Amino acid sequence: MLPITATMPKPLVKVAGRTLIDFALDKLHEAGIGQVVVNVHHFADMLEAHLRTRDVPRIVVSDEREAVLETGGGVKKALPLLGDAPFITFNSDSLWIEGAEPNLSRLVQAWNPATMDVLMLIAPLSTSIGYEGRGDFSMDPDGRLQRRKGDESVPFVYAGVAIVKPELVAGTPDGPFSANVFYDRASAKGRLHGLRLEGQWLHVGEPQAIAEAEECLAACTR
Repeated sequence: MLPITATMPKPLVKVAGRTLIDFALDKLHEAGIGQVVVNVHHFADMLEAHLRTRDVPRIVVSDEREAVLETGGGVKKALPLLGDAPFITFNSDSLWIEGAEPNLSRLVQAWNPATMDVLMLIAPLSTSIGYEGRGDFSMDPDGRLQRRKGDESVPFVYAGVAIVKPELVAGTPDGPFSANVFYDRASAKGRLHGLRLEGQWLHVGEPQAIAEAEECLAACTR
């Protein structure tokens, strides 16, 4: 997100007057999530100051000032704060316009620990805004996901939100690593599932994506 993130953390980048972290926290609160763990590293003091302006949900900080731990390493460090139950991971650069039902509530309702180790929110590649790529997954009729291979294109992209079982963290390396380690472990057991996002997914990973997202948000609120 450079050059914007030369002076602020990515979660404080604003889209339509709201920070990315507030979009995420508001959706979590609306879904009934009472406590959220937020990882801080880049401009950590600035992000923590913003988080203190919020009343809900309750926020606990996982401090990564000493080293960038990536998506998987960050989860592992935060695990003592997350507890023993399955938890939701949420990338701050992912936001969406809801369909008929809130997608986080749909994700929680669809979660089945008997058959799933991970349940991802996935968006159709063909309608995604701000994403450039060949997609991440194909999906079977039963909801199981298969990762894209090589140069093929697949119909769904990971929308940045997932329910994950904490058991997947066991035995992972210390230090930085990708959350793909969790997803690949689940996939190897046939326990990586997806739920198709209803509404419009907006990926805000680069500065030029901000204007695209704002245009879509404005069009959908007219």
